[in-house]
Order: sequence, then C-alpha cells, then structure tokens
Amino acid sequence: MLDVDKMILDKIDELLNEVASMSAKNADEIEQLRLKYLSKKGKINAVMGEFRNVAADQKKTVGIKINELKKVAHDKLNELREQVATTEIGTESIDLTRTVYPIPVGTRHPLTIVKNEIISIFQRMGFVLYQGPEIDDDNHVFTMLNFAADHPARDMQDTFFISKNDKDVTKNVILRSHTSGDEAHFMENHQPPIRILCPGRVYRNEAISARAHCFFHQVEGLYVDKGVSFADLKQALLTFAREMFGTETKIRLRPSYFPFTEPSAEMDISCNICGGKGCGFCKHTGWVEILGCGMVDPHDLEACGIDSSVYTGFAFGMGVERITNLKYRVSDLRLFSENDTRFLEQFKSAY
Repeated sequence: MLDVDKMILDKIDELLNEVASMSAKNADEIEQLRLKYLSKKGKINAVMGEFRNVAADQKKTVGIKINELKKVAHDKLNELREQVATTEIGTESIDLTRTVYPIPVGTRHPLTIVKNEIISIFQRMGFVLYQGPEIDDDNHVFTMLNFAADHPARDMQDTFFISKNDKDVTKNVILRSHTSGDEAHFMENHQPPIRILCPGRVYRNEAISARAHCFFHQVEGLYVDKGVSFADLKQALLTFAREMFGTETKIRLRPSYFPFTEPSAEMDISCNICGGKGCGFCKHTGWVEILGCGMVDPHDLEACGIDSSVYTGFAFGMGVERITNLKYRVSDLRLFSENDTRFLEQFKSAY
C-alpha cells in the first residue's frame, strides 16, 4: 500500500473517532458541527477531494471507508437533533389548567361552494368538465359562435382587448367574455357525442356596482348528439333547478335571442323566497331569471367541423354569482371579491 493511501485511511479513522464523540447542547451547535464536517469546505469533503490520488487497486477500499464516514456523521447529527428536541420539549412549562383556544376553521368561498354544487348536479347527469383559456382569440369567443363582425359585444365598452386588429377581428386577442368559447375549442377537436360543462372566470368592461362587476364566473353546458331535442334541454334544466333550489321549484322558458342558439330562451324559476306568490325580491312576479339556453345553431356545429344534418345539441349558461345570490340572498355582488372575513365566515357551515 502506498504512503498516500495509508495517510488517507488514517485520516478517515481519525475523523470517525471525532464524529463518534461529537456532542451539542442546542441547534446552533449542531449546525456548527454540520458545517465543520459535512459542508463543501468541511473535513469530510476535503478527504473526498484527496480520493483522486488513491491508487486504482485501493479506490474500492478507500471509497467504502469514506461512505462509512459520511453515514456515521449524518447518523450522529440526526441523533443529536433528536436529543436536543427532546430536551427542549421536556423543559417547556405547560399549564394544564389553561383554557383550550380553538384553532380557527376556514371555509370555501361561497362562489366555490355553489360552483361545486352546480358541477356535481350536472356530473350526475353525465356531463364532464372542460376548462379553456381565460385569454383567448376572437375566433373562438365570437366568430365561431355566429357573432357578426360588428356585434356590440366586440366593442371596447364590452370586451377587454389584449391586442386589437382592426383589419381582421378574428385575430383579436381578448379576455374571454363568456365560457362559450370553451365549447368551440372542444367541438373543434372532438366529434359527438359531446356532453361537457365549462366553468370559469369571465371579463366584461362594465362599471362596478352592487349588481355588476368587471369579472364574474360562469358555468356553461353543451350536449351534442343524434336526436337531441328541446325537450331534453327542458328536462335537464328542470332537474338542475329542483336539485339546486328544492323539489317544489318550477321553471318557465321565455323566448329570447342568442347568436349561438336557435331557438333560444331565458329560464326563470319560481321565487325560492316567496314560493312564487310574489315579493320584493322577485318584483312581485313570482319568478326569478337564472340562465339562458337554447338549441345549438347549425352554424356553430359546422364552424367546428360537426355535421349539422346528423347532429343536434343544446347549450345553456348561468352566472355563478347570480345563483349564489339566489341561494344565500347576498345583496351586493362586490362582497364576493372584497375578501372581508366577516362576510366569508358566514359560510363555515355551507360545505
């Protein structure tokens, strides 16, 4: 054995004895020991640096001893940490007569509670979740959904633009103003049968007030297959309304207009406060509007590569804030985004 090999082995044995006899009274002393032996400038790393000078036939023997040294050092430091932790716990004074202070319990946000309930209801009807981008292009948000090039929704007073192309509106990049664009994304890449639910945050350039905000949340649904009819739409929405607001809830569908559905309708439910008898909340009509819906326009199907002569479908969309207002009677929309804990704590038992 060469002298250099013997010197390294003797140094390793010396360090093994040092490490085995280490002691410490607190965490700071343990850290100093770690730096002394295991840091990049520590003694063990210095020995490892000399390993390149070991003869080839002795590298295995020396390597085993170095690994043993490292393991012993790590084990000893862990042992010291446990000893110090046990000592510190044992010296703490505990007042067994002290009142037990409860740990504050958080809660889900009311919008999250209601969104999850909406999703759960439609998932039980076979709908699957699909989430698209919040920053999208005009083509998916408007053009493929049959919005005219001069439709007011494209104007600055209604849409937030990331980049604007006056020559070709389909190339505009925008903050999505509804999650219907998610449906266009999905139909573009999938063939029927399609049964999806698209929840998400949307943005519109509106003045913030108790009844409106520049962002809010939507859940939109789409069902496309052979033989899908308006009767299927009505039954799905009736099931949703009774699951969400109670088994006695009634619905009515009023003719309306949306570029992406034909025929289109607004859906009302019987007021869940007065039971349909008429009160201030429902403006004494007995009905409250909750969502828009209709049969998917053939233009939309064809724009997404789906044969409208073979397939039909229905779509619906609702604002989560609107449903939450109805369910919990929240009078001011701004409360949902102000993060006032006094407001949020009221929903501790709601999940």
